[in-house]
Amino acid sequence: MKKLDVLLIRSFIGPFVVTFFVALFVLVMQFFWLYMDELIGKGVGVFLLIELLVYMAAVLVQLALPLAILLSSIMTFGNLGENFELVAIKSSGISLLRFMKPLVILIIIMSGLAFVFANNVMPVANLKALSLLYDLRNKKPAMIIRPSQFNNDLQGYSIRVGSMDKDGKKITDVLIYDHSDMMGNNKVVMAKEGEIVPSPDKQSLIFKLRDGWQYHEGYKNGSHDYTQVRMHFDEWDKDFDLSGMKFTRSSEEGFRNANQMMNVSQLTVAIDSLKKQKERSAGTLQTYVAQYVVLETQGKPKDAVVAALASKATVPGERRYDTSFRELVPEASQKAMVQQLTNNVRNFKSLVDVMALDSRLQTENWMKYEIELHRKFTLSFACLLLFLIGAPLGAIIRKGGLGMPLVVAVTFFVIFHILNISGEKLAKSEAVKPWMGMWMSTIILLPLALWLIAKARNDSRIFTKEWYTRAAKSLVAMLPKSVLKKKPA
Repeated sequence: MKKLDVLLIRSFIGPFVVTFFVALFVLVMQFFWLYMDELIGKGVGVFLLIELLVYMAAVLVQLALPLAILLSSIMTFGNLGENFELVAIKSSGISLLRFMKPLVILIIIMSGLAFVFANNVMPVANLKALSLLYDLRNKKPAMIIRPSQFNNDLQGYSIRVGSMDKDGKKITDVLIYDHSDMMGNNKVVMAKEGEIVPSPDKQSLIFKLRDGWQYHEGYKNGSHDYTQVRMHFDEWDKDFDLSGMKFTRSSEEGFRNANQMMNVSQLTVAIDSLKKQKERSAGTLQTYVAQYVVLETQGKPKDAVVAALASKATVPGERRYDTSFRELVPEASQKAMVQQLTNNVRNFKSLVDVMALDSRLQTENWMKYEIELHRKFTLSFACLLLFLIGAPLGAIIRKGGLGMPLVVAVTFFVIFHILNISGEKLAKSEAVKPWMGMWMSTIILLPLALWLIAKARNDSRIFTKEWYTRAAKSLVAMLPKSVLKKKPA
């Protein structure tokens, strides 16, 4: 490897590492802000949040990696162009393609590693992240008692305290509505003061109440006698079970069959199984329909059925009867016959609707697996594609740093991301084939990359003011003189 190749690789590695971790950090923070309201205030430990963010960081590599390659390639070649190093390299007889060769090889290696990462690490990260996120979102909020406010965090109870000391233990003017028996607020506890003490095992919360009253009203067991009971107490302990508010991890087995949790081989097996299941569903439909529709072709050769129909038809293919079938049924049974036919048609329609819905759900599920299968490969190729866009762009704009390169990189990445999302939605809606939807961004942007490489080889200045000025002048020169000539007033 020549010194020039080493210099280029070193110039690329530094901006790539910085931009990759910055982009990854921004994406992770975006995820955190999105779900912050559902995670904060539930007593979730810091380590659980860090674990979730680490898993999500692995999932978001598929967005951060192409963006970092695009931005770092623009910055690298922009810095070389701004310092006139590209001019010196070209003047020495080295073409732009030869100069890009070491980075192309490096990006191909990174694309291969990206595929390995997407196929082996991302399914596991998705499984861990989504299962943990599900548990955290469904965890009950931590019990927080505020003075003069009702707290309904404990199922079956509404608790209000008039005041609370700074230590959070001593309380006054306590009011507890107990509707745990689903009979309304038929149990009420009032106390002048008390103390909140957690149990030794932290599984319950004990209210040590003093100088209060208990009120209970309702029907006695097994009778229609309505009673009202009032009882005074000097001291009374009320235990509240907190085990239902404890964070528990659910089993990951319930998430393993999702398409995001599978690698290429698992997705291939799942797609093949779905195809066979869809074929079996078509045969099942015929079996179900047979009990409502009797086909005359059953048990008869096709030619014999056609000949029999033709001999009894005034129009080829049309069966004629001398009288209606209803007239052949006794009048006393006609009403029951019509009702039975109506029920059969209604049942038949319901059966067909259910089978149609099942077929549509199977198709949508199959589309999701196909899309996820192609996603494993599009991530790798996106790295190479965005490099082929970023390198010539940097050579053309000839600006380093984080000014113009950042604006251009974000613009092209947004275009790439929009095309990617649009193609995926088109594939999910069955407007296009799954492979076409997932590769749509690549198909559209690859010609642009080749055009930019051609422009960069010819030292085109398409991002300068002078280029647009010359283009405007050339366009004006092409117009007929009669159009440019001013009309007399």
